[in-house]
Amino acid sequence: MNLKGKTVLVTGSDGFIGSHLVEALCERGCQVKAFVYYNSFNQWGWLDTLPKSLLNQIEIITGDVRDPFLVNQAVQSCDVIMHLAALIAIPYSYAAPQHYIETNINGTLNILQAARVHNIEKIIHTSTSEVYGTAQYVPIDEQHPLQGQSPYSASKIGADQIAWSFYSSFDMPVAIMRPFNTFGPRQSARAFIPTVISQIANKQTQIKLGALHPTRDFNFVNDTVNGFIAMAESDKVIGEVVNFGSGMDIAVGEVAKMIAETMQTHVEFQTDSQRLRPKNSEVGCLLAANDKAKQLTKWQPQYHGIAGLQKGLQETIQWFTDINNLKHYKTDIYNL
Repeated sequence: MNLKGKTVLVTGSDGFIGSHLVEALCERGCQVKAFVYYNSFNQWGWLDTLPKSLLNQIEIITGDVRDPFLVNQAVQSCDVIMHLAALIAIPYSYAAPQHYIETNINGTLNILQAARVHNIEKIIHTSTSEVYGTAQYVPIDEQHPLQGQSPYSASKIGADQIAWSFYSSFDMPVAIMRPFNTFGPRQSARAFIPTVISQIANKQTQIKLGALHPTRDFNFVNDTVNGFIAMAESDKVIGEVVNFGSGMDIAVGEVAKMIAETMQTHVEFQTDSQRLRPKNSEVGCLLAANDKAKQLTKWQPQYHGIAGLQKGLQETIQWFTDINNLKHYKTDIYNL
């Protein structure tokens, strides 16, 4: 599929990855409909920081994916849907699991129902590597068992299965993209890399973190966005689940040290008990097998290996240490 000229609905477009995806789609000549979460302040999340010239090209739709009637209106006249809207913070899922079911599962159902009514050409549903739980073998391919080790991951497993069921039951053009740990500019401070960078940027010398031993497959946001576009453009991914990851894992503690070294500062890392997951909920290792992504799409990670991770960290640090960006973060509190 050639995306140029296509009308693309991006749910969750006000968020971290979604806002980057909106920019990339506009650059490719798409007509973008950006679905953002309604609030009485009329704030559009990270889209508010984009140049006005770019915003003028975008149709902003405020609403909530839990509302099937509004979702149905938003889907009208679209060619492609990229469904990113979800609650993603794992700690908050312990406190509000029902909210995750309503947003992640029922919200996905609403998108699929509307897409079915309006004969959408392709739906890219966003999954997460968290659905695999702690790796039973590495690298993790798409056949790895699914393990709901948190209410968040369980809700995403449910959403993935609903999406796949619409492909199986109604022959709908659904593809499931499963990105591993994405990082970069605009990421929430509830995530590991931004919380380290933002604390150091605010001159804190005692950096509060959760567990440092788990390993993750970190991916710079540009690679993840390119993965979405590659999925939309490929004719081979319908009915498929596809991992997108760098193919390298590294301990969280090692990444924290890399950040401190890059920012040329000496800090002490302290374990903050409120940032620790319950023992059986912690995911020990995530490492992607990305062969399927390479085979079915033209995607290749541009930020791979240690050098790629360092480059991504440098770009992320540069963004966060800009005072105009850092002011959006409350680094003195723990973000659920």
